[in-house]
Amino acid sequence: MEALAKSTFVRSGTQKLRIVAKHIRNKSVNEALVTLSAIRRRNKGAYLLEKTLKSALANFQVKDAEGQHDVEALKVKTVMIDEGPMMKRVQPHAQGRAFRILKKMSHITIVVSD
Repeated sequence: MEALAKSTFVRSGTQKLRIVAKHIRNKSVNEALVTLSAIRRRNKGAYLLEKTLKSALANFQVKDAEGQHDVEALKVKTVMIDEGPMMKRVQPHAQGRAFRILKKMSHITIVVSD
């Protein structure tokens, strides 16, 4: 049985999130949560992934209302980090010029299964 959780329009770049995502792929959920909590002090992306992983775990528990499947045996099946839209902002510069700032967003999808 599988459960899925999505976080959309997350204010973090995809490259930064993918660096953290590779540490939790194909691990057990408990091991992934421990890894993310250790990385979280230094990295905002770890906090965002941890939040989405906890949501996927809760979705699994709601799906499995009878308790037929063991939560301890859950593994992180897939972690996908996709690009979201970019917010375009303007940074004023000297002599009336304006430079563009692109603020990136991402979509996080985590699938857990037993």
